[in-house]
Amino acid sequence: MRAMRARSGARRNSGRDRRRRAPTGPDTDGPERLQKMLARLGLASRREAESWIRAGRLTVNGAVATLGARVRSSDQVRLDGRVVHAHLSCGPGHVYACHRSPGEPLAAYPDAAPAHPARARGALLGRLPRRAGRRFIAVSPMPRIDGGLELVTSDGELAARLQRAVHALVSAFSVRVRGELTATQLQGVLEGGLDSGAHLAVERCEAAGGEGANRWYTLLARGTSGKQVRQLLERQGALVSRVLRTQLGPVLLERALARGRFRELTQEELRALLAASAAEAGET
Repeated sequence: MRAMRARSGARRNSGRDRRRRAPTGPDTDGPERLQKMLARLGLASRREAESWIRAGRLTVNGAVATLGARVRSSDQVRLDGRVVHAHLSCGPGHVYACHRSPGEPLAAYPDAAPAHPARARGALLGRLPRRAGRRFIAVSPMPRIDGGLELVTSDGELAARLQRAVHALVSAFSVRVRGELTATQLQGVLEGGLDSGAHLAVERCEAAGGEGANRWYTLLARGTSGKQVRQLLERQGALVSRVLRTQLGPVLLERALARGRFRELTQEELRALLAASAAEAGET
């Protein structure tokens, strides 16, 4: 009986030891490249992080980092002498749907802070809630002259994944032109030809009302940017005054979201976006 208790106690102690020794966080998967870690934290793109390494701005445990350096969450990484906190990567990055007004700057001008704080506040990304060390990255941003739905995230890896997959996602646009498009112009839009010789995958282009001399059209296309939509219409001789994105993949711009406002995607929306991205990009 005494021997059975001893064996049982040994098993319990062994279990506690295993729990104490179990690795947590990024170290579970081993070290990762320094530029990948910085992108995952949402601090920079991988290319930008590589430029920081080449410039000698990053150190790992006191030593100047070199390209190819691998780090763990337990390593001390500093950028320009300031500690980069790896704990910021805990949990998924925030993803926001934003209603951008036409002409509204997405990011602050380079001279916006501190000399021009008003410009920084006027930029859409400057009004998003921030965590220390985070930056927001726009996925397929619209030209400043236009607006509508913008999708932004503080997760560098997620942003890179969506940027790769966005060329295959269906987007919807509301386009305002002067006068009505003729049947020939509509056919040209549906064919999707651009001056460069490329062809857009246009699925639909339909009249959506209008007042006075202006008419609105709803255009659905796969993997199309706002800039390409404007070029496509102008190639048909249309005078385009506004292009607004109303859908990007499974994410819609609801009427309830006022201009200049934003909201965080729900978990259901984020899962649908990731699922759509994975399916369209051929990921498994």
